[in-house]
Parts: sequence; C-alpha cells; structure tokens
Amino acid sequence: MTDQRPTAPSEPAEPAAPSAPAGPGDWNRQIIEEFRSNGGRVGGMFEGANLLLLTTTGARTGRPHTTPVGYLRDGARLLAFASNAGLPHNPSWYHNLLAHPMITVEIGAGDRSIETFVARATSLRDPERARFYRLQAELVPAYGDYQTRTSRIIPVVALERPDFADAERNRAIAAELLRVHADLREELARIRVEAHVHQTSPPSPPGSQSPSSTSDLGLQLRQHCLAFCDALHLHHTNEDGAFPSFEKQFPALAPTLDRLRAEHHVVAEFLAELRTILTDLAAGTGDADALRKRLEHLAEELEAHFTHEEEQLVRALTDGQPSG
Repeated sequence: MTDQRPTAPSEPAEPAAPSAPAGPGDWNRQIIEEFRSNGGRVGGMFEGANLLLLTTTGARTGRPHTTPVGYLRDGARLLAFASNAGLPHNPSWYHNLLAHPMITVEIGAGDRSIETFVARATSLRDPERARFYRLQAELVPAYGDYQTRTSRIIPVVALERPDFADAERNRAIAAELLRVHADLREELARIRVEAHVHQTSPPSPPGSQSPSSTSDLGLQLRQHCLAFCDALHLHHTNEDGAFPSFEKQFPALAPTLDRLRAEHHVVAEFLAELRTILTDLAAGTGDADALRKRLEHLAEELEAHFTHEEEQLVRALTDGQPSG
C-alpha cells in the first residue's frame, strides 16, 4: 500500500542544477547539514516535505556524492524522483546509481534521529513509473510542473533494502561485490605505482612547467589517493549498513560479519593515516617513503580482507551457504 500523506506544496528537495562533480554546492550542503543536525527535518521552503539523503558512488570518479531528494513511500520501499527541477537532463545522482545501484539512504526516524541503511536502486519502467509520477504530482503539484518543463521522461527510482532471501538478487549482489573489489584492487595497484614513481623521480628544475614534474606527480598522486580513500570508505559504510539484514538471512555468518566489521575499523585507521600523510606532503613536510610503505601495508591488509569476504559472503550469496 502506498503512503499517500502529502508533502508540503513546494518544490522537491533537489538542486535547481546538477551538483558539481566535486560534491554538492553550497545550497545542497546547507540542506544536508540542517537535515543531519535536526534528525531529518529541514525548514524554509522544504519544511514538512518528505526528504531523504541519497549517497551514490560517482559513475566516473568513484567518489561518494550526497544529495537531498524528495521521496514517496510505497510500502517497504521508497520512491525517489529524478526531476532535476525540470531541467533537460537527468540529475547526476541518477547517472551514478545506474552505474552503481547499491546506495546509502539517510532518512528521519521520527524521533529526531536519522536512520541510515543500504538500499538497492532500481529505475521503474512504465506503466509503473508513470503511475507513481502521476501520484506524486497530485500530492506535490510542483512535480507536474517539472514534467511540463522538459521533454525527457522523468525517472522514478525504487529504493529497497536488500532482500537476501531472493536468490536471483543475491547473485546480482555477489557480482556487484566482486566488481567493486576488482575496481578497488586495480585502483590501489595504480596508486602504488604512482607512489613509487613520485618517490624515485628527481626534483624538478626551478620554474619547470613539465607535466611530468615532481610537483605535478605529487598533485596527481594526492588526488588519486583521496578519491580511493573516499570510494573505499563508502564501500565499507554500505556494507556495514547491509550486514544486519545479511546476518538475519545467514545467522551462521555472524562471526564472519563481526570480523569484517572489526577489519573495517582497522582499514578506516589506515585511511586516516593516509590522509594525514597526504596533508603533510601537500604542505611540503611529508615523507614520500612513508606514504609508499603505508600503501604497501594497506594493500596487504585489504587483500586479506577482500579474500576472506569473498570466500564467505560470495559463497553464501551464490550457493545459499557460507564456505565451510
């Protein structure tokens, strides 16, 4: 059954223009901060509106992007509307979730706290999409106006908590997990090579504008490292949000999940140390060899973590039981 409680008759909580690739603009950032500090409530033009925060993985960058989005409840699932205020192109978050459908949702829990959980995003097809968009436009007339402004068909996206009793969906989740691990392994290997090149490259002559200069290599290395840290942090945040549902379906995996959670904390400490080293390098006080060694240690820890996770979780998802 659809929850038909109307939102406030205002525009949906979406930016009037797509977020910049590096992250939300000042307007979005203010809404996000207010949402998180007030238990999911936002004042002003969005007071009383159904609003959630959607964190997606960048389709091109792999970095996390958080966006406030208007939604409608439909039973256990949430429906998000990619209106982009009627602009001719879909919002960035929609492109991101098409590439990476596992997303993080933050929503007010009703007691001034915020519930955070992992969901799988699925773009609805017509006639279901059209039916729910018409309903949302009836509840919030601004949505009807948005559709008249653009020739594109505004997508409606269902956000659903993972159902680990669904064998077909479990296989898709297993494939997605393996893909994410492969991408993270590849990116970390590339960064390790960059760190070695940076450490062994001779200093650039004063005033050098060469694109291969040490300073340029250092900037590229820092950018890639920070993007990797963001991507890995988001991946582990998503997993932590999914583990409670996973444990209900596979109670025998409780010890494995406890181990993975603990390892997530260890990895988070590694990432914090990497960020500190990168900050010092940017200030000219860092040690390139310390960065290289930390990356090597992280690679060892992460490989052991990924291997164990794949042996246990992927086996459970594909075969219905953990590795013996």
